[in-house]
Amino acid sequence: MKVILKQEVINLGKVGDQVVVKPGYGRNYLLPQGVAALATAENLAIFETKRAELEKKAAEVLAAAQARAKILEKLDILISTQAGDAGKLFGSIGARDLADAINEQAKAKDVSVNKQEIVLSEGPFRQTGEYVVDLKLHSEVTVPLTLKIVAAGSVDEQE
Repeated sequence: MKVILKQEVINLGKVGDQVVVKPGYGRNYLLPQGVAALATAENLAIFETKRAELEKKAAEVLAAAQARAKILEKLDILISTQAGDAGKLFGSIGARDLADAINEQAKAKDVSVNKQEIVLSEGPFRQTGEYVVDLKLHSEVTVPLTLKIVAAGSVDEQE
């Protein structure tokens, strides 16, 4: 199935690319979500008239992600939670907990993050310590954040 992409799709292509995808992916995801259109002569003509508008929209989305990145890269996130003597957490810190902590600190700056933008390459955190977490705000914008997890009531927490 040949489609024209109306917006950038990771590992597939950019706005305006004509790509061949499996029929199920195109029919069940790309077309219903409005991410792509069938590559017919009629749709090609329509797309060419709207190309500038779609590219402008994609550039605006990228600029907004870069602006968010500049604000978020300055944050150092501190999460205080219950932990045992060896630093092992009672539970774990996952993407939802991180998103809540980031949003709490970034609230004054009118920036928010959703849990889908947080990349936990090694899964949730189960130990106290300092970690680097990546935020993938856009396919071209990734922000590293410093995360510090401390035991509730520890000396580091009151700094």
